[in-house]
Amino acid sequence: MPSNDVARTAPPEISVVLPAHNEQDGIAYFHAEVLVPALETQLDAPFEVVYVNDGSTDATLELLTEIADADSRVRVINLSRNFGKEVAVTAGIAQSRGGATVIMDADGQHPPALIGEFVAWWRAGAQVVVGVRQSNQREGMMKRIGSRSFYRLLNAISEMQTVPRSTDYRLIDSDVRREFLRFTERNRITRGLIDWLGFRRAYVEFDAPARIAGDASYTVGKLFGLAVTSFTTMSLRPLFFFGYVGVACTLLALLAGVFIGVEQFLLGDPLHLRFSGAALLGIFVTFMVGIVLTAQGMMAVYLAHIHAQAQNRPLYVVDRVGSRGLGPMEDTL
Repeated sequence: MPSNDVARTAPPEISVVLPAHNEQDGIAYFHAEVLVPALETQLDAPFEVVYVNDGSTDATLELLTEIADADSRVRVINLSRNFGKEVAVTAGIAQSRGGATVIMDADGQHPPALIGEFVAWWRAGAQVVVGVRQSNQREGMMKRIGSRSFYRLLNAISEMQTVPRSTDYRLIDSDVRREFLRFTERNRITRGLIDWLGFRRAYVEFDAPARIAGDASYTVGKLFGLAVTSFTTMSLRPLFFFGYVGVACTLLALLAGVFIGVEQFLLGDPLHLRFSGAALLGIFVTFMVGIVLTAQGMMAVYLAHIHAQAQNRPLYVVDRVGSRGLGPMEDTL
């Protein structure tokens, strides 16, 4: 393991990016007693720590500045206001300089003791290493049910499959970082964009400890908004849902109308169903509603093309070019 002086002056091989918003109660302890000891113990290469202050209204920025002044391996990116975690993570990734970038929270719920395992997978050939949370000490039953339902629904409507309970705690190498920074969309979900890119990946399971201090800034409302953003940015199927409903309504109403016309008016009601005028009116209204929803579905097709164009995602992502084959990548799941 290199000496501390060498580790502080050599170009970093590993960058650790941590967004921070109003973390004054625990950030100093987390950095000095949890993060740095774990990095110095596990890593045999130079590293840097990039804190992104996401418009904190408490003393978080002052504390981070003191930490950076005392340790040359620490850099602080101060955003002009609160832009949200996803944007803060993107800013940190853009400023990272290592061959691999580890993304984690600054509240202690992503245990730094696993970074060595993340790096080991990276050196074994994984380009993305994902932390998969198995349990959370303060996660209530409703949150567990909501999380489980979210991943089931997301995988049902999305074109790609996401490992349930995967987190933002992950490592990406420089190739993934380069491609990630090509995304220009404003409403972004970091983990979803990284999953969209593909690349060779491995998974590391962990149990999330309790926060070191303070309360989570992600309220139920913000979590719900994050879920909606995930559905709308990672899949276009919700856009077509009412179009499918419209086609179904139209077909059912048409079949019912043909059946009634033949049974009651052509054959003289041999089944004695005696359809009333209200029933006929209801079938006609259903048919017209189906036509309207089908038209809305047709509009959704055009909106989907506009949506995809506005996202401006790359048409393809090249991993590497060469004649040598790539062996399979094993993971822990």
